[in-house]
Amino acid sequence: MVFLTRILLKKTSKDVSSVIRKRFGNFQDTLRIYVKGGSGGMGLPSYGGQGGNGGDVIVVASPKMTLRKVSLSHPSKRFSAGTGVNSRVRRLQGIRGADTVITVPVGVTVVTDDGQILADLNEANQRVVVAKGGQGGCFRTDWNGMRGERKSVKLDLKLIADVGFVGFPNAGKSTLLGALSRSEPKIADYPFTTVKPQIGVMHYSDRRQISLADLPGLIEGAHLNRGMGHRFLKHVERTKLLLFVVDINGFQLSDKWLYRSALDTVALLNSELELYKPELVSKPCVLAINKLDTEGADEKLGKVMEKFEEEDYYSDLAEDIAPSVPVKFRDIFPISAKEGTGLEPLKSKIRVILDEEAERERQRDRQEQQKHAASEER
Repeated sequence: MVFLTRILLKKTSKDVSSVIRKRFGNFQDTLRIYVKGGSGGMGLPSYGGQGGNGGDVIVVASPKMTLRKVSLSHPSKRFSAGTGVNSRVRRLQGIRGADTVITVPVGVTVVTDDGQILADLNEANQRVVVAKGGQGGCFRTDWNGMRGERKSVKLDLKLIADVGFVGFPNAGKSTLLGALSRSEPKIADYPFTTVKPQIGVMHYSDRRQISLADLPGLIEGAHLNRGMGHRFLKHVERTKLLLFVVDINGFQLSDKWLYRSALDTVALLNSELELYKPELVSKPCVLAINKLDTEGADEKLGKVMEKFEEEDYYSDLAEDIAPSVPVKFRDIFPISAKEGTGLEPLKSKIRVILDEEAERERQRDRQEQQKHAASEER
């Protein structure tokens, strides 16, 4: 790992992940917090008075929030709801404790320590109670207020975008994002320019908009969490279409790593997705072969395209590279993100595929509704 940090970040730390976090700490996609529901108030047995219930701890999604803001606003990472008010002679029904609301970004999954998913908050204003308040004191509780739920939960952010860019470092993903959208990602001639996901929006003449997520470059072994593999691979899960971006000249992270051709790179990306989560390779995929403006690119492109015309285009690759389930690309586009060549056909195809997928989803929903209606009639 030392050579990685020396080349990429000019640091001497052995932990690439920690260096990236220190330098680019303003992006946070996971946060563990402790939540405690409020205790119920005491009842008043001589008068039959009931204590107020404890308040709940609630997580709510908002497009204006980030996990970084949550972390900075609450350094202790502890959230407690209010205690229910005791029953009194003048007010036999105790007042309920105040709820505590935690605002989080859209796209957060709330997970318990034992791996139970409490909720996927994929839309603004979606909410989930993560710690219920205790019951107020009454006859069933021997007039004692009950303790609220207490637990640790993880807030795990997975970006939601229409298109997710997948590629090795320095494949030109950031340049492509800038060319397709109005975003201004950092662009440079060294690997790992992108160390946090970048979001851009692609605009069409009829005002249609499609969101794009440029994910940081993967390396071999990302599925094993090498580099920052899992942290970035998880953001692919909620994208509707995957755009493989590959350098026609191939890729070599350093002289200590093997050189990989453009076809090798495609196969390795395919494998990393498959090994991380097999269902990812069934997503709609498009391949963009980038940097056609470089010397000798046309000749290399011809050889690569010949391979993709074959039914098993990974047949000549070594077993440790070739995936067991090859991605079926909907289309392949030779492009130059730097010069803007080939981008219009790519934009058009992305829109067509997303529209087709949306129509399929609507058809599935209609079929489900029809089945449900038919079952109720029976």
